[in-house]
Amino acid sequence: MASVYTPTVEGTGVKATIQRIGGHLAGMIMPNIGAFIAWGLITALFIPTGWLPNATLAELVGPIISSLLPILIGYTGGRMVHGQRGAVVGAVATMGVVVGADVPMFLGAMIIGPLAAYIIKLVDKLFEDRIKPGFEMLVDNFSAGIVGAAMAILGALGIGPVVEQVTKFAGSGVEWLVSNNLLPLASVLVEPAKVLFLNNAINHGVLGPLGVTEAAQAGKSILFMLESNPGPGLGLLLAYMFFGPRLLRASTPAAIIIQFFGGIHEIYFPYVLMKPRMILAVIAGGAAGVATFMITGAGLVATPAPGSIFAVITMTPRGGWFGVILGVVIATGVSFLVGAALLGFGKASGDPKEEEQPATEEASAAEAEIAGSDSDSDSGSNEKANDNNGARKDGAHVMKEV
Repeated sequence: MASVYTPTVEGTGVKATIQRIGGHLAGMIMPNIGAFIAWGLITALFIPTGWLPNATLAELVGPIISSLLPILIGYTGGRMVHGQRGAVVGAVATMGVVVGADVPMFLGAMIIGPLAAYIIKLVDKLFEDRIKPGFEMLVDNFSAGIVGAAMAILGALGIGPVVEQVTKFAGSGVEWLVSNNLLPLASVLVEPAKVLFLNNAINHGVLGPLGVTEAAQAGKSILFMLESNPGPGLGLLLAYMFFGPRLLRASTPAAIIIQFFGGIHEIYFPYVLMKPRMILAVIAGGAAGVATFMITGAGLVATPAPGSIFAVITMTPRGGWFGVILGVVIATGVSFLVGAALLGFGKASGDPKEEEQPATEEASAAEAEIAGSDSDSDSGSNEKANDNNGARKDGAHVMKEV
């Protein structure tokens, strides 16, 4: 599953476990991106501050964000765990968290959907090979109905309210950062979590619901741009393209297109993981972008999904182009400069020095030449000594005869 949307994770360490969890969360969100885009387009067009305000069509916004999208997430999560039966039970259970909270339950759906599917999977194993012929459909349907109803009740009375309190707590933290002009510090948490493939959980589970509440009051929200800004990732990839290891430079143009225009931020996460110090580049870029959004009063009307520059522009309200585009550009520039510095502007890329091999070859040739000249000199000296010895013997022989 995770290999479809994220690189295959190997190993058993803490980082690998977190990445594997992030891969599962991405697997619940990515198949439903089309629904997020549909909601974003309806929101951008028909809300009072949209491009084509329409009170009747704007009625679609609330039910989609509060009911349809969480149910789709719960359905997908259940299907990942236990096929179609898990999907149905996960959707029913998700309805419980939807009713049990007053905020969009993306995070609650990510929890209860797979959980309900796992429980029905255990139940199916319990009754496997124990059902008499002719009663299979009866047992299957009633077991799914009972588990779905029980999990919906648990979601309404337990999981929904708990997740709502967690969301409100996160909202209080964000509000404190905003009121103290410290919102750029959110990048210190957001960017490392993204690299561990928790970007969808953060964007759609925490920042999205908070942004919906703010946008309902102000017509736009800066929270929609904290995670989805494509600038930091673009700057990192540009730094790799110009100053990274030569073996990686050829892959970065395609990665840039996928990340910046396609909105698939996961493409640049491995570039950070192979050189962990590069996380500082995306943190700096993200913080610079958020600071620019705050100064210019920029915001979006809905979550740009996926985080493509096209989606960001589409969700920009009328008159908000300058601040949004400027924030993306500055985030890109800062991330690029910091990344280039961390790569030593090519000197710390990890490539072997170009001069080492030629110098070695020249030294070997010089040594061979010296050895050859020494050999010639020695052979010449030996020949000369033999000639002198021969001359002495000839002279002695002549003297003896005389």
